[in-house]
Amino acid sequence: MAETVTIARPYAEAAFKLARESNTLVQWSRMLALLELVVEDEQVARCIGDPNVSGQQLESLVLGVCGEQLDGAGRNLVQVLVDNDRLVVVPEMRVLFEDLKREHEGLLEAQITSAFALDDEQKIRLVRRLETKYQRKVSAQVSVDPQLIGGVKIVVGDKVLDATVRGKLDAMAAALTH
Repeated sequence: MAETVTIARPYAEAAFKLARESNTLVQWSRMLALLELVVEDEQVARCIGDPNVSGQQLESLVLGVCGEQLDGAGRNLVQVLVDNDRLVVVPEMRVLFEDLKREHEGLLEAQITSAFALDDEQKIRLVRRLETKYQRKVSAQVSVDPQLIGGVKIVVGDKVLDATVRGKLDAMAAALTH
């Protein structure tokens, strides 16, 4: 069977195209986040996989929970997903949609992991350097991992900038064993 991300991609791209054309990217982000919460709810998730629950019942359940928070296009999306037995891909669809939205807005997502807590000035300097390097606006999530010993590790897309003591020790150990 195909990977769920492969199945989710055309739905995410179609939702993004519709949202971009109608200038409703923020509303679609909210609708997809709500749909994700609904389909990941334990009781709803059991209904999605239950052969005793018809598509119409499932659609009514999801639309009932979402209520007026879905516009007509959002309701249509739920109908299409239910008809094609694809509600389970909503979480991946939302992630892909958000990636397309960030790309459209020229925004890069960065994960910064530091051995110690960064103060606001340090975070601002790091983000500015990343923006200069990538020539795009950067949104950063910062976390602390004391196991890094010292330094920072930055992940931007599929690129990893490892300036940690742990990373240098691991590289040195690999070089010595090969």
